[in-house]
Amino acid sequence: MPTSTMNPQRWTPPPTPPRARQTRSNPPLPALTRFELPGPGPEDVVLGPDGRLIAGIADGSILSIDPSDGDVRQLVNTGGRPLGLHADPDGTVLICDFERGLLQLDPDGALDVLVDEIDGERLPFASNVVRDTDGTIYFSSSSSRYSLADYKGDLLEHSGTGRLFRRDPSGKVETLLDNLHFANGVVLAPDRSCVIVAETGSYRLSRYWLTGPKAGTHDRLIENLPGFPDNLGLGSDGLVWITLPTPRNPVLDQLLPLPGYLRRVVWMLPDWVQPKLAKTVWVMAVDFDGNVVHDLQTEGTNFAMVTGVVERDGALYLGSLTESAVGASRVPRAS
Repeated sequence: MPTSTMNPQRWTPPPTPPRARQTRSNPPLPALTRFELPGPGPEDVVLGPDGRLIAGIADGSILSIDPSDGDVRQLVNTGGRPLGLHADPDGTVLICDFERGLLQLDPDGALDVLVDEIDGERLPFASNVVRDTDGTIYFSSSSSRYSLADYKGDLLEHSGTGRLFRRDPSGKVETLLDNLHFANGVVLAPDRSCVIVAETGSYRLSRYWLTGPKAGTHDRLIENLPGFPDNLGLGSDGLVWITLPTPRNPVLDQLLPLPGYLRRVVWMLPDWVQPKLAKTVWVMAVDFDGNVVHDLQTEGTNFAMVTGVVERDGALYLGSLTESAVGASRVPRAS
């Protein structure tokens, strides 16, 4: 995006928690196994009904991976850039594609576009998605101003153009939340009481209530996270699993409350002199009261920038925007 279009908005972040300055948890995340892929960028990873992992990579391929032996098969190529995914019990896969919108891959291999326009405008930056058993789909759009290649610009600008949508079974789409700061991962509560969306640019998870006395309102599930939350996953343990691709950046936190021209200057600098993302492998899990149940981190030596997570019976599978592999680890056993 041209630098002249940046319109920075001032925001004072909450004080950075001490946890953001640590490089590993106690206990640390156990060592990872890599399942190598034929290309980079499995930004999200989900588990299909057959027990195989599903991920989409940068060249548009949707891949099926056997976690027992690492066997990789291609299901389809979207012709775009797949990001967030959702797998139904019947094998149908929903795909948020940055270039094409919200797609559906049927078990027979047919690929259909479900949403590529909203209110007469192209759906920008489809990010993450989940479907309820009644066919209702909840999905996010990260930014209406920045591309995937320039996503850091949205975090610098902090203008809040992310949205959370609901598509009913008839195909009608409505906006549930707007003005979100880089809307990202989406999780539906098991009791269907609320839907959770990550706001990467504000270090928090927001909650939109679907039922009960708060229906139609929103609040925060957890705030002031020590890193940038990305995709989310509902674990078999009933917890909301959160990926943290990188810790909070002290330079960004210092710039956000200051006059916007300073961020314009930073955005104009060559990439090699801009603030770098710290390499780490980091996931957390919270309950639906916002209590942290798991906080698992280790140094990003052979894997980094975790942007997708699946938890199943203590096993952890991790996606990454930059790696050419899916990672596998586990939740440490209680001592």
